[in-house]
Amino acid sequence: MAAPTGKRANRVRGKDGDSVRQELDTKLRAVLQSRSNANSVFDILEYLESENDDDVLAATRTCSKLFESLLEKGELYIGDLPAEDESLSDSLSAEEKYKLWMRHRYNSCVSCLVELMRGGSFQVQELALCMLMKFIQLEGKFPLESAKWKDSYRFPRRLLKLVIDSLLQEEKDSSPLIARFQEYLEYDDVRYYTMSVINERIAQVHQSKQSLPSVFLNNVFALVSSINMPVESDLSNFLIAPKEEVDDWKPAKLKEHRKAFERVWMGFLKHKLSVSLYKKVLLILHESILPHMCKPALMIDFLTVAYDVGGALSLLALNGLFVLIHQHNLEYPDFYNKLYSLLDPSVFHVKYRARFFHLADLFLSSTHLPVYLVAAFAKRLSRLSLTAPPQVLLMIIPFVCNLIRRHPACRPLIHRPSAEGDLASDPFVMEEQDPAKSRALESSLWELEALQNHYYPNVVRAANVISRALSTQESDISELLELSSYELFEKEMKKKFHTVPLEFEPVQGLLGKKCDITADHFSL
Repeated sequence: MAAPTGKRANRVRGKDGDSVRQELDTKLRAVLQSRSNANSVFDILEYLESENDDDVLAATRTCSKLFESLLEKGELYIGDLPAEDESLSDSLSAEEKYKLWMRHRYNSCVSCLVELMRGGSFQVQELALCMLMKFIQLEGKFPLESAKWKDSYRFPRRLLKLVIDSLLQEEKDSSPLIARFQEYLEYDDVRYYTMSVINERIAQVHQSKQSLPSVFLNNVFALVSSINMPVESDLSNFLIAPKEEVDDWKPAKLKEHRKAFERVWMGFLKHKLSVSLYKKVLLILHESILPHMCKPALMIDFLTVAYDVGGALSLLALNGLFVLIHQHNLEYPDFYNKLYSLLDPSVFHVKYRARFFHLADLFLSSTHLPVYLVAAFAKRLSRLSLTAPPQVLLMIIPFVCNLIRRHPACRPLIHRPSAEGDLASDPFVMEEQDPAKSRALESSLWELEALQNHYYPNVVRAANVISRALSTQESDISELLELSSYELFEKEMKKKFHTVPLEFEPVQGLLGKKCDITADHFSL
């Protein structure tokens, strides 16, 4: 539909909001009362292209009422719609020609709403989205297809695809509108068809461009990550409820949802992602993706590649690998060697520190681990603790002690009187990446003894535990994982110190001497 031009466009822009709404209401009543007033639909649609948001909002609501009524009355053409510029057969009745004409007006309205979703203010975009979803619901109740019920076209998939394509724009961030669309994903049928349409959209963009735009990938992630998969097999929350029970209807089956969910994530992750997007995926992978996949093992390659990258990506990949190793029998021969190599000074300062040490504690909790491996982890952490901040030390010291409690064969590390506490004579090879070759069992934890001279009293108390008989009860480090320097500072500031009595002689005189001549004139 062409934009308003000339006097007509000026007339649209020149009216105030109340007069526009009154005019729209008048034309709506006229169209619904008599088919002879059908041309007034053009005037209503014209306001959808106004430059005034209030006029657009009013026109959108009017179009919703208009086509809702026409759909309910069956006054739109049903079946394959011929092009508007095609000559109509003389055999068609006046009513059939009217329905054809009105169906084209409905399609024009849908096209305008799709364009409004792509640009304009958020208020306009939001209302356009809601109206299109309402049309999807209405088309489901009053189908515009002439065939009988079938899964492929009972749901207005074509109209949903227009909505999803508008959400997954290539050059504009659509995350606020996607957040608004999330409430519709609670419907089982909308969720199922959305997942299948996303794959089509990705393939469509990939055909036109060699690499997918970063904005587009961010929009796709925002949409797929907002999908909350059901956990119960009884799916009955539909935007368009079937009129009769159909055994092979896929949106009603949890297994089909899981297949579609798996396909959409695998289709998304096969493309090159930015580092920030990579991290976002890894953050939710273990909780929001793997549990809902039919074959979680398909993520092995993705996770192992991320684990081998190093840095923050390796830390974040630990969660997903933990799920695959413990629940899906993933074999990763070099897993502990890689985990050992991640222990460097930077691990104490990344924002994923708590997550890393929580998982490291889980991985090292097995009593079947070889002694040399546990000793290497304990020794490496002790060596790194020499330059660690105090809030980390309060967690690392009990962490190391817990390792020794679980594996009594490592106790010689803290009971080796002959060991000399200096770097020159220590047999431990800090630079060795293979824990089996680090010679940790030949060393001692003299670093923890050195921490008994730390400037922070709480660290001293924590390090003193190795000077006593180590208890068998493990320390709970869960509350220490996310301890920050700010919390330590606040805790120290809140401490109340007792007043200490001091004995001193008040100073007399300007220069502090008892017989200062100035004391007679300037008393302090």
